[in-house]
Amino acid sequence: MLPIFPLFPVIFYIAGIFKRPFLLAGLIIQSLYIVMRSVNLGRIPLVGPHDTLIFLSGSIVAFSMPVGMKLKDNRGFFFLISLLASIFTVSACEFDPHNLPLPPILKTIWFELHVILSFLSYGLLGIGFVIGILYVFRDKEAVESLEITQYKVIFTGYCLFSLSMIFGGIWAYLAWGTYWLWTPKELWTTLLWLFYSLYLHARLRQKWQGMPSVVLGTAGFLVVLFTYLGVSLLMKSSHTF
Repeated sequence: MLPIFPLFPVIFYIAGIFKRPFLLAGLIIQSLYIVMRSVNLGRIPLVGPHDTLIFLSGSIVAFSMPVGMKLKDNRGFFFLISLLASIFTVSACEFDPHNLPLPPILKTIWFELHVILSFLSYGLLGIGFVIGILYVFRDKEAVESLEITQYKVIFTGYCLFSLSMIFGGIWAYLAWGTYWLWTPKELWTTLLWLFYSLYLHARLRQKWQGMPSVVLGTAGFLVVLFTYLGVSLLMKSSHTF
């Protein structure tokens, strides 16, 4: 049976499709849930699909507020944000919360910084995905602004993700005595970083600006989802706890 309280934000996220204040209310409720779990567990809930999907959903909604206000034409933007947040929140409730004590290797600030920055970056890259979808349905006068906004959002997410990789390397060294273990998660994380590096460099070339770069930036979120969920659920690695 799905847990009830974590599903409350979905009601507001769905209502947020029609009225933006409901979207904000859903974020507040979801944030309260994260705080409650943090107090009960004595740590930030960052382990397992349940907690990380909740955190990802909240990150997307939180970042969407300033981004949406900056968009010249945000028609459909908050609709897609509400839909994406609802999907991730419902998906989170399909998994049992991780309420066990953390293994010793996770009891370090480097692990927390690594995971927090990773999912904040995923939230920004998810917003880049939403902007890319909007780009396809906009007229020529609006698409230039969308393309520039997508670039700025993805670049910020890329910087946060790069920091998360640095902190992850420090955590790995303290936990296993090496910065690199050749696990599937680390390999796909590197591929994800290289993919967005390709996007950022390709966009500097004139022939890649516009639709080609938008498609590349939008497709990158599919790589994010596989790196995050696909590898975690289908492959065993040091990131499985």
